[in-house]
Amino acid sequence: MGNYQSFIGLEVHIHLLTRTKVFCGCPSSFGDEPNTHVCPVCLGYPGVLPSLNIEALRMGCTVARALNCRIPERTWFERKQYFYPDMTKNYQISQFASPLGQEGYLDLEGKNGDRVISKRVRIKECHLEEDAGKMVHTGTVSLLDYNRAGVSLLEIVTEPDMETGEEAELFIRRLRRIVRYLGVCDGNMEEGSLRADANVSINLPGAGLGRKVEIKNLNSSRFVRLGLNYEIARQGELLDAGKAVVQETRLWNENRDQTEAMRQKENAQDYRYFPEPDLPVFSPDADFLKRVEEGLVELPQARSARFRREYGLGEEQAELICEEKAEADYFEEALAEALRRGLSREDAARSIARLLLSDIRRLMARGGYASLGAESGRPFPLSPGRLAAITALTLGGRLTGKNAKQCLEAVIAEDREPEAIVAERGWQPIDDSASIGAAAAAVYAAEQPVFVQVRESIARGPGAEKRRRTLTAYLTGKVLAATGGRADPRMAAEKIEELIARAE
Repeated sequence: MGNYQSFIGLEVHIHLLTRTKVFCGCPSSFGDEPNTHVCPVCLGYPGVLPSLNIEALRMGCTVARALNCRIPERTWFERKQYFYPDMTKNYQISQFASPLGQEGYLDLEGKNGDRVISKRVRIKECHLEEDAGKMVHTGTVSLLDYNRAGVSLLEIVTEPDMETGEEAELFIRRLRRIVRYLGVCDGNMEEGSLRADANVSINLPGAGLGRKVEIKNLNSSRFVRLGLNYEIARQGELLDAGKAVVQETRLWNENRDQTEAMRQKENAQDYRYFPEPDLPVFSPDADFLKRVEEGLVELPQARSARFRREYGLGEEQAELICEEKAEADYFEEALAEALRRGLSREDAARSIARLLLSDIRRLMARGGYASLGAESGRPFPLSPGRLAAITALTLGGRLTGKNAKQCLEAVIAEDREPEAIVAERGWQPIDDSASIGAAAAAVYAAEQPVFVQVRESIARGPGAEKRRRTLTAYLTGKVLAATGGRADPRMAAEKIEELIARAE
């Protein structure tokens, strides 16, 4: 394939978590009986008047500010002519001339697969509109559900600054984290509350944009990557063969891993925008802008960088913990409790992060806990304070690593305090020389063949050092097992070394 430059822009649609729809009082909920959340306004009956949901506007402006957009002094709505069966009134109330967010950007920093990405993607605009209904095709029959018609929808439009499917996928993932952090969208792509249309063109380097093709309704970040990379290759093959790329809308066929033609692409003039006569111009005042700013939080990328800087976490650890706001909040609450117990900041942070990303996630999955946050409706028994207590017991030498894992399980299963469980089970570590020496002597008597192998490894010289370390670790493990995991590992290893030296 020839050497072409690719240009990718995204149009990302997110359902805002408003209780009611954007221009009427119908409930805005997912999965209910079809056509039960409708009224004359969202069905477009003659003579009805829309009424703007101010909470939807506030949420939209909050997202716009998080994406470094400018909020204009005056914003208004237009009618976008929309001759499709999923809009009963044949137009959509949207924004065109003065959207609520303008001229922003999102910095992409990180890895996607093997690719390291560092790029600023310009945000052209964020505009508020109403969603369309849903069509369900079954055999030769098409069914229409208008529950979704009129739901608050924020569309985020980027400039064509991305060049690969991997960059676009990372953009979607970063944006999803942001809107979930802000609490304005649940980000469930499988339910359609976040979906993307991708515009892509290719051309010779330096020749500017090519002929644009749109890939419609991509409902996973993975499909965004696959669809765009496929389309870039398809367009390249057309140009190599001397053929023209047709400006059109295509769909991603996930079963065939290819894009397929849907319809000829509309131009902006095809929509015949004109100002919505039933909604006045909105000029945000100081009180409204204050509420928007109060809705902002520390965003995940900045929070991840702070975790690395202040707590000494690795990049991967910090990114994983900051993926969900509830988990990052939980981590910092547990760390604050640990610091109140006098623990070292970095030691406590690393210990908590290690447990959070391994054992705690495993136990949550096993117990069916969906979230660490209070919004999950089912409180997680391992509160941040209890995790801090286990961390303090472990770092203070009062609980071994093995028993710490058992203590986690017991706290979650029994919903009790860690200190009480440790005392009841007798999990305090054994650190007296006589008890550990007795356990090591029992291991020496039972594992004579292994001790012989250790002596043979020593006799073979330094080349067998790795074998010797493996066998010694095995014997130390036997001492720990004999004491129920309570023996001090360092002291157990020393006793084994003494027995090896004595046998020599």
